[in-house]
Amino acid sequence: MIKQPISIYINWAAYDELSDNVELTEALAMRQLDELLRLRRLGVRFDYYLMDAFWYARDGGYRTWRAPHWPNGPDAWLEQCLSNDVLPGLWVAGNSMHSHDPVPAWRDSLNAGGWACCLFSGGFFDHFLESLRLWYARGVRLFKFDFMHLDAATPALERAMLPSEIRAQNMAALIAGLKQLRADCPDLVLLGYNGFEEPNWAHGSPRHPQTSTSLPFRKTIDTKWLEVFDAMYCGDPRPADVPAANFWRAKDVYSDHMVRIYELNGYPLSRIDNAGFMIGTTGTCYYRKTAAWKGMLLLSLARGGWVNTYYGNLDLLSDADAAWFARAQSLFLPLQTFGQTSVFGALPGEGQPYGFLNLGPNGALLTVVNPAQAVGDVELPALPEDTCAGRRLLFHDAGFAPRLGERTLTLGPEQMAVIGAGAYAAPEHDLGVQEDVVIPSSITPLNADFVPAGDKAITATVNAPAQAGLRIVFRQSDAHGIAKRTTGGSPPNGVTLGRLLTLSAQQDGHEVALDIQYDKAIWSGLSWAVAEAPADRLRAGAPVTIRCETKEADTVTLTGEVFAVQHRPVA
Repeated sequence: MIKQPISIYINWAAYDELSDNVELTEALAMRQLDELLRLRRLGVRFDYYLMDAFWYARDGGYRTWRAPHWPNGPDAWLEQCLSNDVLPGLWVAGNSMHSHDPVPAWRDSLNAGGWACCLFSGGFFDHFLESLRLWYARGVRLFKFDFMHLDAATPALERAMLPSEIRAQNMAALIAGLKQLRADCPDLVLLGYNGFEEPNWAHGSPRHPQTSTSLPFRKTIDTKWLEVFDAMYCGDPRPADVPAANFWRAKDVYSDHMVRIYELNGYPLSRIDNAGFMIGTTGTCYYRKTAAWKGMLLLSLARGGWVNTYYGNLDLLSDADAAWFARAQSLFLPLQTFGQTSVFGALPGEGQPYGFLNLGPNGALLTVVNPAQAVGDVELPALPEDTCAGRRLLFHDAGFAPRLGERTLTLGPEQMAVIGAGAYAAPEHDLGVQEDVVIPSSITPLNADFVPAGDKAITATVNAPAQAGLRIVFRQSDAHGIAKRTTGGSPPNGVTLGRLLTLSAQQDGHEVALDIQYDKAIWSGLSWAVAEAPADRLRAGAPVTIRCETKEADTVTLTGEVFAVQHRPVA
C-alpha cells in the first residue's frame, strides 16, 4: 500500500467515448503527456499518468492496443513516461465483456449472457492477472479497476449456486488474486472504481448511493476491499441534489457528500479517491473547460485522500494557472501526509454548512462550504492554540465578503472559503479570489405560494423587490421524498435539462429573460433547476408570475422557492 499521498493524472475527459464521441488516440495521449511535463516543470506534482478506458484492442485480452488509434502500440508513451520519472498506469474493465471479444482462454468463464466472466471458474482470471504482470514488466505501476461484475458465473454455476454464494466466491477470488499480484509486484498501486458496491445497490439502480445525495444513509460498500486496494473511489463528479445557481458548486457538493458517505461506511478519509477534479472539453464533465477550477482543486485536496486524481485537458491550464496549482498542492499535500484530516458541520447533501480540517504540527487549513440559499454562520472546530494561533482568510469566491470571527465564518449562499491557521495564516499563503464564481451580497426569501398548474407544473406570483433581482429554485422528488433526477441523455445528442426542467417568469404581460447555468445535457440527471432575473430586467413593485414545469415521465412532487438577491456590495 502507498505510504504517502500521490498525484495521478488521468486522461479521461480529455477524451470521452461514453457520454461523448471523442476517441482516445496516441496523438491525444501524447499531447497530454507533453502538457503534464510542462506543468510539472512549473511546479505541479504528477507522479503517475494513467491511460483511461479503451486503450486496448477488443480481441487482445488486455495484451494489445487498439488499432488504428495506436499504430505503434504504447512504446512511445511508456518510454517518454519512464524517461521523465512518470509512472504509467492502465485502466481495466475488470471482468466486464462489454468492450471485449473474449480470447480463447476466457471463454469457459463467460456467463450466460456473454457480458461478464466468472473470477473463480475457467481461465479468465489467471489470464487477466498474467496480462497485468506483463504490463508491470513494461514499467506500469498503477491499475484502475472499473465495471466489476461480482455476480458473474458460468451457466452451470448459476444453476448450482445461490447468488450470494457466487458473489462471495468472486470476491474471495479477486482478493486472493490481487494479494498475490501485490506480493509479486510490491510497488504496484491499485484503485477500485465501479462495481464493488453491495448487490442490493447494484450499479445503475435508481437507488444506487452514487446517484443521489438525498438518500438516507445505509452501508453500501465492504471495507474488506481495503485489504487489496490503495483507495476506492466514491463516484464520478456530477451535480448534487442540492440546488445551486452556480452549477459547478453543485458538483463540488456532490463529491463532498460522497466522501462523507464512504467515511460513514468505515473508510478512512486517506483511502477515499474523491475523483473530484475534472477539467475538460467533453460531455463527461459537461464541457466545463476550466470553469470554477480553483475551488474544485482546493476541495479535492482538502478531502484528505492520499490518492489525488486529476482528470482532463491539461492544455487548458496556462503557465500562471500551473503556478497557482503548484501553490495549492504545496499547502495541502504535506498536511495530507499527517493523516489528520477531519470533517465538521452537516452532511453536504443536507444543504447546510460543512467543512474539512487539515491539521499539521505547525498549523491547519479549514476549507468551508455553505451550500444553503442563505447567508450562514459556520461554527469552526476548536484548534490547538499552541500551534494554530491566528486565523487568516486565504481564498474565497467573489461577491459576498466572508466575515471571519474567532470561532465562526460567515459565508454567502453557495460560497466556499479556505482559512489558514498558525503557520498557514501568513500572507504568503494567500490564494486570492475565485472571480468566476460570484456570490450574491444579500439573499432574502420571499413569500411565494406555489400552486399546481396541471400534473407537472406549479406557479406563483410575487412582487418584484426594489433594487434586487429574483432567484427561483425548483425541485422535484418521488413519493418517498427522495430527489428525482431527470435526464435527456448524454452529449452530444442528449436533450438539455433547460428543456426538461423549465423555469419562466412574466411581468406586465412580457416574458422576463432568466439567467441559468443548468441547461446542459447531463448524463447523470438533475433533480432541480435554478434561475435568476436580474434587477434591471424587472419593474420594482410589479407582480411577477413564475412557472416551474417538468417533463419527467414518473409521478413527482414539485416545490418552489423565490428569493430576492443583490449582486452589489452591502453598504
